[in-house]
Amino acid sequence: MATYTTDVAVIGAGTAGLAAERHARKEGATTLLIDPVFAGTTCATVGCMPSKLLIAAADAAQAVRQAIDFGVTAEPVLDGRAVLERVRLLRDDFARGVRQSIEELPKGTCLTARARFEAPGVLALDTGDRVEARAVVIATGASPAVPKPYEAVKDHILTNETIFELEDLPESVGVIGAGPLGLELAQAMHRLGVRVEVFDAGDRLAGLPAEASDALHRILTESFPIHLDCKPDPSASDTGAALTWDGGKTRFEKLLIAAGRPPNLSALDLEKAGLELDDHGTPVFDPGTLQCGDAPIFIAGDANHDRPLLHEASDEGTVAGRNAAAWPDVRRTSRKVPLSIAFTRPEAAVIGTIPDGTEYVCGEVDYGNQGRARVEGRAQGLARIYASAEDGRLTGAALCAPSGEHLAHLLAWAIQCEMTASDMLDLPFYHPVIEEGLQMALRDVCRQAGLSRPWQRNDEPLPGSDGGASED
Repeated sequence: MATYTTDVAVIGAGTAGLAAERHARKEGATTLLIDPVFAGTTCATVGCMPSKLLIAAADAAQAVRQAIDFGVTAEPVLDGRAVLERVRLLRDDFARGVRQSIEELPKGTCLTARARFEAPGVLALDTGDRVEARAVVIATGASPAVPKPYEAVKDHILTNETIFELEDLPESVGVIGAGPLGLELAQAMHRLGVRVEVFDAGDRLAGLPAEASDALHRILTESFPIHLDCKPDPSASDTGAALTWDGGKTRFEKLLIAAGRPPNLSALDLEKAGLELDDHGTPVFDPGTLQCGDAPIFIAGDANHDRPLLHEASDEGTVAGRNAAAWPDVRRTSRKVPLSIAFTRPEAAVIGTIPDGTEYVCGEVDYGNQGRARVEGRAQGLARIYASAEDGRLTGAALCAPSGEHLAHLLAWAIQCEMTASDMLDLPFYHPVIEEGLQMALRDVCRQAGLSRPWQRNDEPLPGSDGGASED
């Protein structure tokens, strides 16, 4: 049995863990990176990239179908095996790039093992070895949860970790969970010719506020059923799994469980680290420093379940790695504006803070009549922009709109720069583009907040540009 001594031990070699190790080492600390498989990041292997590859294939099929709207006659011929083969080919290439970066780490950095706390600052490895560290970063990520009732049909269960390994597209898929992942894959499968239905115990889609959720629900249910406030009961059937709920019963070849990804913490023996845990068993930590209480232990990425997104994991790993290396000289960082995107068609997003009080104003644009969206046959959805009633400063937004991923970035940047609606209207908007639609919502905010219009700015909409007439 060997005992390794290091300044910073990082548990988990995903996005957060890799960033933590790199930045701890940049601070001059000795580091150890501990992971059981070093397979690559969740994003590259079973998350962002393979799901977007499947969506890209679905977009291609839908574009062929929709060609008739433009006077072009065509009909897609779907080869499910070829679709999934391309997904895996490019997915494996992305993952290979991550693994190559791991291989380039300094010799002796990586330990292939599972770690658990034996005491504060002491890790026991399943290889029989031990690690003694001045500081520890927990970056163990998260895994899909399969609710207990679904164990009865486990042979027909898919998760984001297995769906991309299918050799061919199934005939039908029941999707459990109407979050971003469930909706993205449900729509993609539907567009690739799979019969799909979605079930969720909640009353909102993709974490959206009511108005944007309702808009997305109307759009998606034109193609496939979405059952909200619904907890179906699974049971085995001769050719798959059956779901029964109030008023309905149907059978699916496969069930995709997209009902959440809890942090991978249960095997760490956190109680031996002397940490205070919340009701879910997650260490209580400071989001500005990523430090767990007063201990030289930091938690980053999906493991803390605060903002389980790749760009947040990268940022958190950077902060946690630096602070672990410099402990007790811990620095606090301000966080970026929250930004979450569901890559449905149209895309849906939540940006910043959605207020629930009365000290705010809200401007809205209906993309069902926006010029460029109509040109492209994508005229559907809406965007709602929230701002302080006092000065019109932007605070948040929610949308379900064509090119929503790009609109969301523009709004996130504006919010982080503490711009008012009037400040944003002073920026250039080209014609004809999807972004023009935001002007209608921004003008609405200006009117409600009582912001004066600069004399040289034309706030009259160009004909057909943003789908709304000025009310000034």
